[in-house]
Amino acid sequence: MRPIRNAIPLVAGLLGIASAGAPAAAQTYDPRYPVCIEVYTIDSSNIECSFMTIAQCAAAASGQSAQCYANPYTTQSRQQGLASSPPRRNR
Repeated sequence: MRPIRNAIPLVAGLLGIASAGAPAAAQTYDPRYPVCIEVYTIDSSNIECSFMTIAQCAAAASGQSAQCYANPYTTQSRQQGLASSPPRRNR
């Protein structure tokens, strides 16, 4: 039974090393861009903040189940008094 006791910490250590090299998830609300889009799918939704204007976002949202709104995490949206949080959805 001694080899099994030694194998458990070894396997746990290797798993820790492998997961430490995995890339981190991207931040949803990029503070560099004042406008976000939320695209809805059957299973979920995806938020991406990569637009400088509502018009740019609206063009990207065209033909999709999506909505555009002010990024709540930019200083620009707070200074202009734009929406401070994404719109709420009814479920």
